[in-house]
Amino acid sequence: MKTFAKTAFGAVVALGIAGSAQAANLKDPKDVKIAVVVHGAASDAYWSVVKRGVDDAAALTGAQVQYLAPQVFDEVEHARLIEAAIATNPDGIAVSIPDADALRGPVTKALAAGIPVVNLDSGEKEGQEMGVTLYVGTTSEYDAGVKAGERLAKEGTLKVACINHEVGNISLDQRCQGINDGLAKSGGSSEVVAVSQDPADVSRRVEAYLSAHADIQAVFATGTASANPLIKLFDDRELTGKIKLYTFDIGPEILDAIVAGKMGFGMDGQQYLMGFLPVLYLVENATHGFWVQNSTYTGPLFIDTPDKANAILALSKDGIR
Repeated sequence: MKTFAKTAFGAVVALGIAGSAQAANLKDPKDVKIAVVVHGAASDAYWSVVKRGVDDAAALTGAQVQYLAPQVFDEVEHARLIEAAIATNPDGIAVSIPDADALRGPVTKALAAGIPVVNLDSGEKEGQEMGVTLYVGTTSEYDAGVKAGERLAKEGTLKVACINHEVGNISLDQRCQGINDGLAKSGGSSEVVAVSQDPADVSRRVEAYLSAHADIQAVFATGTASANPLIKLFDDRELTGKIKLYTFDIGPEILDAIVAGKMGFGMDGQQYLMGFLPVLYLVENATHGFWVQNSTYTGPLFIDTPDKANAILALSKDGIR
């Protein structure tokens, strides 16, 4: 991983980017303060990989980097944490934007204070409307959902349950809507099943839903927080082969399931880069005046064969994929 990090750090200088700071205001890396304020706790399987990227970028650059997040999905607390980060007068802030209404105030406040802001993971369009010019993450979550829905329809799967563990999160809501609209082109449909991030709750609610909806052909998780419990549920209830299972995002459990033929595919957003690149971009802005002119799209990639899953399994277990 160090080789990749060093290469990426050096490559920033070679990017087609424009300076935005005066030389007199530039800092030494060790004096640069960056705040990464997102909606996902580092204890979450998905966000732990984002944090690994943040930590690696901090170690590489030598900057002072904080990772801040609510313990559970709580956009009021998320907004408060952004406000707290602004009060420290950082050299840059990286934020996820899953709820535009809740975060518009603090994000625009940071921009008005002259603090560079990079949007990561979610809310690209919403961030742009607030004035955030740089996004690192997957392309439109809605479009990704449409592609997934179209793919399922081609396989003959037309009745799908979309499991949403963060209803109200723009990205996850758009994923489910996209799946439904992709299926609808072929006469199919998807229904949202709202769950929490508690594995027992995921299993209980999905099992109850499937019992009441015998026509469901596939279950589609919106992320690792719902996918991992579903893998166990499918094993415990011997559902593999009876109902198909898919997910957004990947992790070791998901890749193992794909290798074993228990899951059709996972959609990889390469979230390590969502943590690594915003820190790198913000540090380069503070130390060299660089500012990337276009968003950086990290996915999604379809991990849909045992060979593809095996190829990145070791990296996933190491907290990088």
